[in-house]
Amino acid sequence: AVRFANGRLQRPDSLSFTVYRNRDTAHPRKRHRRILVSETERLSYVGHNFGSEVMKCNSLCRYFVGVLDKNSGQMEVYNAEIFNMQPLLSGGRCWGSQLLSCFVLLSPALFPWHGEQWVWCSPGCTGCFTVCMSLVQMDLCIEAFGTSKQKRALSSRRMNAVGSDIVSTAVTKAAANVIDAKGVTALMQDMAQDDVQNISAFLPPCHEDADRPEHIYKFEDILSPAEYEALRVPAATLASVTAEEVAKRAEERSHCSFVLEELKFLPTDEKSRDHKARCLWFLDTLIRFSHLKVIKKKHPMGPECPHIISRKLMKNFTSLTYNNGSIQNLISASMKAKITAYVIALALHINNFQTDLTVLQNDMKLPESRILDIAKALRLRVSKAKGPPGLESDQNHKLGTLSLPLPTQKAPEGQRKRRKMN
Repeated sequence: AVRFANGRLQRPDSLSFTVYRNRDTAHPRKRHRRILVSETERLSYVGHNFGSEVMKCNSLCRYFVGVLDKNSGQMEVYNAEIFNMQPLLSGGRCWGSQLLSCFVLLSPALFPWHGEQWVWCSPGCTGCFTVCMSLVQMDLCIEAFGTSKQKRALSSRRMNAVGSDIVSTAVTKAAANVIDAKGVTALMQDMAQDDVQNISAFLPPCHEDADRPEHIYKFEDILSPAEYEALRVPAATLASVTAEEVAKRAEERSHCSFVLEELKFLPTDEKSRDHKARCLWFLDTLIRFSHLKVIKKKHPMGPECPHIISRKLMKNFTSLTYNNGSIQNLISASMKAKITAYVIALALHINNFQTDLTVLQNDMKLPESRILDIAKALRLRVSKAKGPPGLESDQNHKLGTLSLPLPTQKAPEGQRKRRKMN
């Protein structure tokens, strides 16, 4: 339903209307925002259901439109809103029924519903510029003939635009002063240090006062007793694997390279063999989980994964995100860094606190610089070594060792470009 701010139309039936909606259909508030456009021989009109100028009657009352079927005598009732149509003093014609194909962001100083992106007109059309010019003309009319309320609103809008320019200029000047005072090299080192501190927030609990390497990152902080017990059944197949089955799994690549290599050296002692199989099963699950993007299933690792492990993965290694009207679990860059830290810590427990970082890097599909940053944040000593036989042995591998005393954390040297962690 519409009403026209400048009076009644003599022939309302001759009008055609076009509705534009906000393109952000996932946002709970923006997806209901509409712009209604109409055009006569003399003027173009526009109305919207959001912003400071929206009609208050829509929030105080509910409106409905009834459509009567004359044949059946039944009426269908639909929710409705009232749009207050304002004339646009434009010299051009671009609203019409043209193909909607481009997105335009208009200047906040000129556009009353600033900050939004709306579909306006077809490519090559000058209508967007016409709208801006029309709003400038409307501002001039408000200055000359507008009410006190309209003039106050116009003044406030212009002051906000000027204030934004002042703030932007002040921020730019302050940044320039900081660069001049501290220097680019020092700032880059500070940013590199920030990277280490950001990674540290996702590490397993570190017990710096420990007297033995196995107590620095306690096994119980990686797997609780209940979680460890839940791994007994799914890990049983790994514990009983034979050398022929290991070779077959290597051909099928049914496990990551780290696990396939460690399955060749399972202990003969039954208790130790079972313990290592549980650790390998969970490590393999963590690595496969890190390759996912958005978690769409309730049990993403399959039915064989115990419920307590699935819940641990979803709770501890995913971030919540809002998308398409629903909440989803996302493995962001920071969550992948956290998974990597826990994988390294678990690999240290498996390999007597010395592990091949390059193998883990390849399994997790990470850049070498990334896994080395995480290893250094875990206070590991990194050295060069030959890779395991059959696993790119000609490549210089990086070996990470956890030993006491722990090395002190230092900012990475040089001016390496900062990598953003989402």
